[in-house]
Formats: sequence, C-alpha cells, structure tokens
Amino acid sequence: MSVLAPSRRPTAVAPETRPRKLRGRGRRRRWLESVAERSLLIALAFIVLMPFVLILLTSLMTNAQTLSPHLWPEDFQWHNFTDVFARIPLARYAANTFLYAGLGTVGTLLSSVPAAYAMAKLRWRGRHVWLLLTVAVMMLPAQVTLVPLYSMWASLGLVGTLAPLIVPFFFGHAFSIFLLRQFFLTIPQEYLEAARIDGCGELRTLLRVVLPLTRPALAAVAVFQFTFCWNDFMGPLLYVGNNDSNWTIPVGLAQFRSTYQVEWNMTMAASLLAAVPVVVLFFFAQKTFVRGIALTGVKG
Repeated sequence: MSVLAPSRRPTAVAPETRPRKLRGRGRRRRWLESVAERSLLIALAFIVLMPFVLILLTSLMTNAQTLSPHLWPEDFQWHNFTDVFARIPLARYAANTFLYAGLGTVGTLLSSVPAAYAMAKLRWRGRHVWLLLTVAVMMLPAQVTLVPLYSMWASLGLVGTLAPLIVPFFFGHAFSIFLLRQFFLTIPQEYLEAARIDGCGELRTLLRVVLPLTRPALAAVAVFQFTFCWNDFMGPLLYVGNNDSNWTIPVGLAQFRSTYQVEWNMTMAASLLAAVPVVVLFFFAQKTFVRGIALTGVKG
C-alpha cells in the first residue's frame, strides 16, 4: 500500500524590500541631482529675488537704520505701511494711476487691433510702407517728440490734466500694432474666407472670428500697456507736475525725497504697495500672457 506524499504548495516569495536607509539615500540622491540640474535657474532666481528682499527689509527699518550697514531690521517697523497713507495721499495717487493705466490700456486695444488687422489680413496698396513707418516709430525716442507735443497740449489748455497721457493711446500704439500683427499672421486665411462667404463684412469678421482667436495676444498687449502706464514717471511729471491732485504713484513717491535726504524706509514701503496691483495682474494673466508672447514670436 503506497503512501502518498503530501503535496507541497508553492510558497510566495516576498519581494526583496530595500532597507529604509537605502531608500532614503536614493531619494536624497535624486533630490541632489535635481538641484544640480537646476542650479543655474536657482542662481538666477536668487539674483532676481534679492533686490525685492532688500526692499522688503528696508521698508521694515527706521529711517536712521536705513543708512547703517546692517541689513536686518533691529525692530520690525510694520507701521511704516500705514504711515505711508498718512504722509502722502497714496489712495488718490493710486486712483489717478488706475485711471491712467486703465484708459490707456483700453485705448491701445481699441486703436491697435483694427490697424494690426488691416496690416496683416487686408490687401491694400501701401500697407508695407505703413508697416515700415510703424517700426520706425518704435525706434523713435520719446524725447524727440517731447517739446512739440507739450506745446500742442499747452495750446489746448490740457496741461495739468491726465488727457495728454490718455488721449494719444486712442490713436494707436506702434509696439502693440506690431505685436498684434505678428499674431494675426498666424491665423489661417481660410477662416476669414469662410466668414466672408457667409456674408460677414470685415468688421464682423474681425469681431466674430478674429478676436476670439486672439485672446492670448490681447492679454499680452494689455499687460504690457498697463505695466508701462503704471510705472510711467516722465509723462505724468511733465504734464501734471504742477497739479498735485492729478499726480500718479511714481510722481507721488518723489515726495519722500527732500533737499538733503531721502526717507528710504517710507519710499520702499510705498514702492511695495504700488507693485501689488501689477503683480496680481500678472499672476492671473501669466498663462495667457506667456502664450501670447510665444505665438507672436516676440521673445527676449
């Protein structure tokens, strides 16, 4: 009588687990490799952020400490950010700056979009000549036209108001026209021809077909123009320098400069507050802005 041997079930072999120490070393090694690969970007980011850190630290110092060799505040002066509003009418200056930047951006978009569309998509005699003139205006320094423009606005009695700063943007902006033209060239001509076959005129084609496709470029132009107007110092100083009720933030910051000294702590605190709207605008529009810059081919 034969005795059957008990069947042996295959035992599952546990996968070889790496010790925690080795796994920790692997993660640390991967982290060091990623840091080494991005070392140049980290160094560049450090160089870019360092001035902002120094501005923040200076804004938290006393006026006497700003002139000392110490970079770290001895006692954080958080009240500097509220004292700014007591020293100068910063809210009024911010309202004037918003008015100037907002209307300047709207005027640039309203005037530059039709001009760029005509240069990119319409066939008419002399359009290349007008393109060359537009590029030539971009290379023309603003100081060249300063005296004749001031004489014109002074003869109209508008010096001391924001009109000389805002009105010119409703008659076109050379850089914005060139930027939008580069984007319009990327739109297939078949879209426009299909709209014309359906009975759309040029204005309706621009509004219904072209503009929905050009949102990235419009966002790029809007951010560029708003930032330029927000930081503009020469224009407001020239046209509204004698009327403090229409001063903008860049001109108002000069009030912390006296004949013999500069209140650097107040100047830096006000500068940080003035930079907040532009930073917030770019934060919400950065994806569309970067896409518009990439598609228009304007880089660097």
